[in-house]
Amino acid sequence: MKIIMTSALALALAGVSARASLVTRDVDYEQGGVKLRGYLAYDDAKVKDGKLPGVLIVHEWWGLNDYVKGRAVQLANLGYVAFALDMYGKGVLAANPQEAGELAGQFKGKPLMAERAQAGLDQLLATNLVDPARVAAIGYCFGGSTVIALAYSGAPLAGIVSFHGGLIPASEDAAARNKAKFLICHGALDPSMKPEQIEAFQKSLNDGKIDYQFDVFAGAYHAFTNPASDATAEKFPAMKGFVAYSPSADRRSWEAMNAFFAEIFAPSKG
Repeated sequence: MKIIMTSALALALAGVSARASLVTRDVDYEQGGVKLRGYLAYDDAKVKDGKLPGVLIVHEWWGLNDYVKGRAVQLANLGYVAFALDMYGKGVLAANPQEAGELAGQFKGKPLMAERAQAGLDQLLATNLVDPARVAAIGYCFGGSTVIALAYSGAPLAGIVSFHGGLIPASEDAAARNKAKFLICHGALDPSMKPEQIEAFQKSLNDGKIDYQFDVFAGAYHAFTNPASDATAEKFPAMKGFVAYSPSADRRSWEAMNAFFAEIFAPSKG
């Protein structure tokens, strides 16, 4: 989002001059007649050793901004091929919560959510840099809901990670199609999901026999991973008491993701 961007990308790119092998570039593609522009990041030196695990990233309801691009760079520095997809359209960013809600709302409860995400996954796989057996998708807020929907579609994912995302219960058919393990990172004080919604989500995963972890972070509100959340709450009063950055929850959830990836990307035995 243009008006609340932080130095997240600059921080992630710090030291790039010392890592000349880091490659980042925009990728233009299309889905359903909509022109899209994603962001690819990987370490060229590591790619030369063979295909790497891939991570698809889905942005918050603001759109594909510097925050998400910074996450792609972080993942590339960890040895993954990261692709931050575009759900809204080339250059489309929300300027305020109302615009963000309208942009995200067009996907709610519709097949388009998974279809648009699948187009991004196709771009990641089309790089020919990724081991297709070791691919995960992560998402933030709206993006968290999106990666859940993508998993329910039967996409070839080893796992998904939702950071403070909306929790979509699994239907019987969705659970049957799903191939992914789930890591759900949720703020204990996040007002976006009511206790009964969380309970219904977990019940659906249990009923569907989906392998999941549900991590709850004390003191964390919605959007707890984004350093821009506090500025957002100041600029838009309606967001106060709803979004807030939590350095500890940000760090702990990222560490949980790393441990999850170590599990799902581990070489198969036998």
